[in-house]
Amino acid sequence: MMKECLQFLIEPAKKLKICLKETRKKVKHVKKEPLTESQLFIMELARELNRLCRRSDILAHIWMGEDVWPPHTCRKFIVETANILGMKEKPMQVYADVYPEKRDWKALLLSMLEQGGEYDMGPFKRFIMDWTRDQRSRHPELIPRNWLAQKQKTQKIGCIDYIPHRAWNWICDAAVEVSLDSDTANPALVLSEDHKRMHCGLERREVSSSLRRFDGWWCCLASEGFSSGRHYWEVEVGDRDWRLGVAEESALRKGYRPLNAQSGYHTLRLERGTEFKALTVPATSLPLSLVPQRVGIYLDFEEGQLSFYDTEKRSHIYTYSEKFTEKLYPVFGTVEMARELVIRRANVREPCLCKGPCLFC
Repeated sequence: MMKECLQFLIEPAKKLKICLKETRKKVKHVKKEPLTESQLFIMELARELNRLCRRSDILAHIWMGEDVWPPHTCRKFIVETANILGMKEKPMQVYADVYPEKRDWKALLLSMLEQGGEYDMGPFKRFIMDWTRDQRSRHPELIPRNWLAQKQKTQKIGCIDYIPHRAWNWICDAAVEVSLDSDTANPALVLSEDHKRMHCGLERREVSSSLRRFDGWWCCLASEGFSSGRHYWEVEVGDRDWRLGVAEESALRKGYRPLNAQSGYHTLRLERGTEFKALTVPATSLPLSLVPQRVGIYLDFEEGQLSFYDTEKRSHIYTYSEKFTEKLYPVFGTVEMARELVIRRANVREPCLCKGPCLFC
């Protein structure tokens, strides 16, 4: 329903594409006239819609003032849009209430255009803006979802440092319980009874041979795999050597072949405490200043997004943007003996970092 309504607001702008191109050319050479109330309203509406929709070049050009619609076009758009939303949302007699003598909106529009000037557009503007605010409250996930897609999925390094509280809460709402699968663990790894902790032991354990088990790299998969949806988990790591991320279900686990994106592994690796990298092909070096003590991993399967965060600083580290086609399993690796790698419980939620009322909600 919402998608259809949004299309009604975007499509009219597409139909005016030729007109807008001409306007854009003229605006560079013609002295700008003061904007009318209806023109200012259209710019404000475009900005509001840009928060709801995925990034739209059409909307951006409008609300940034690069495409300035003629006043009569703005008035026509406002009346038509208010009528369309009124009919699609529910059978409201918005025009009948405001203009009882003009129940036919097309006749009202014609009369308004004939009169020229800034007709009383207040009721129509209020109806449209009430609708946009209602959509924002009814679909609160759209804003953080679009924020992630625009600010992180399109960038890998150098993304915005601090994650807004609203976006962070939305990420954490996808928290799932993750536990270690002992049948995949390298024999050198020692797992806790609750399968939430592991470290490297002094001796290799006697275990059954299996194609599912790592026998080279000191790694272990999670018991749970994901083939759809959003998922988030947190891991406490050591300061010398660890590996975190996801592995494709078909990825080989035997021997010492590179565990990188080409072989089905999408991971971050801290090596010997001196090298921090994303194991792309070739590997992407990361600043040691980004090395965290606690890592948040966020997977959105449909969006093809795998992001890593420093949860203590609530900051972004790296994002893989891929097209996932098979089941993914969280993967964990460590060679540290003195410090355990720990998977945190899903119901643990850190408080907002803001002092007083949150500035980023």
